Amino acid sequence: MFAWKKFLLAWRVPELKKKFLVVLGLLMVFRLAAVIPVPGIPRESLQDVFAGNQLFGLLDIFSGGGLSNLSIVMLGVGPYITASIVMQLLTMIVPRLEELQKEEGEAGRRKINQWTRLLTVPLAALQAFGFINLLQRGALQGNVGASISFSRWELVVTLVAVMAGTVFLMWLGELISEQGIGNGISLIIFMGIVSRLPQVITQVATTFTPELLFTYGAFLIVSLIVIAGVVMISEGQRSIPVSYAKRVRGQKMLGGVATHLPLRVNQAGVIPIIFALSIMLFPGVVASFFLGVNNQAIANAAQWVVGLFQNQAFYGVMYFVLVVAFTYFYTSVTFDPKSISENIQKQGGFVPGIRPGRQTTMFLKYVVNRITLTGALFLGLIAILPLILQAFTGVSTLTIGGTALLIVVSVVLETMKQVESQLTIREYEGFS
Repeated sequence: MFAWKKFLLAWRVPELKKKFLVVLGLLMVFRLAAVIPVPGIPRESLQDVFAGNQLFGLLDIFSGGGLSNLSIVMLGVGPYITASIVMQLLTMIVPRLEELQKEEGEAGRRKINQWTRLLTVPLAALQAFGFINLLQRGALQGNVGASISFSRWELVVTLVAVMAGTVFLMWLGELISEQGIGNGISLIIFMGIVSRLPQVITQVATTFTPELLFTYGAFLIVSLIVIAGVVMISEGQRSIPVSYAKRVRGQKMLGGVATHLPLRVNQAGVIPIIFALSIMLFPGVVASFFLGVNNQAIANAAQWVVGLFQNQAFYGVMYFVLVVAFTYFYTSVTFDPKSISENIQKQGGFVPGIRPGRQTTMFLKYVVNRITLTGALFLGLIAILPLILQAFTGVSTLTIGGTALLIVVSVVLETMKQVESQLTIREYEGFS
């Protein structure tokens, strides 16, 4: 059954209909917040910045235009995502955090989530200050920032407003997730991307010439191919057969069944791309702090770093490498072959032809690494697809490229699955 029929079926259920309306209402609140400006920064001087800088252009898309509008939610959910990255890294490094996550179950995860929220606040302040500092020093585009100046009090007010906007979005995301029909943070990013479609269509229409007809047609074909590829990779999986030996407990015979362990090609989803964007923002932010120091060598080095991350070739290579690396990293965090192997063995199961225990762990690790390579390379190519298209076509108005398509399609697929699960819980049948 088509996706829209599933949503129509869910819409007929009063409880699910109420959840849909709540989610739509919260997303509309996000769109309203995206047009509330931060006082003290002229928007007119920033029009060329986001058109000429690929990284800030993508961040602006994910914030739903909040960055180019210099709204109170100009940072989107970026600081929260960065805080999540830091906490996941610390969980792998610090034994106490790893024990808290694995052994204390839901209570431990709640503590880690609370620390992630607290870490979001200083990270939001750091990113906001860095971005404003870049604007003030004109490091992004020629003499941009020449008319932007703050007193200390104005700077404090601006930083507090942006920090409050980030915390507000984080809260909205959690409220959306509580409804059970989609991940709140992903839906906020999804809404930010979709909200930019009218602007992109308008730009394409105003710059259209008959000579570009072939280019736009090719872009449409590539977009359809990307969507098909995203669906195929997102839904693709390797099924590992698992058999369970027969066991006798009292008067009952247990086990003796065969099932499978599904290993998805892209277990990380869109998280690696979002992680990569968050990390790539930091060098420019940190370097901006040293642009005005008295030491000329440090100032020149900072200027070189800021300029380096505006270089499209370097940006593309770095983006690709980070996406591939984070795909492996996130997969290793979410899928532990040793733990899976131990659970299968405890339940009396085994992979046919593989000894339980260490050999099963090595086999699962081998399979996961091989299929993750395909998913990682696919994500990396999707991430730099806009750069490739712009290099061949020379058209910069086609901003919403592979990354945005990947996120949109992935969020739709994930939301569909959650809607299906909600329908299944309520014993609705007749959908496939």
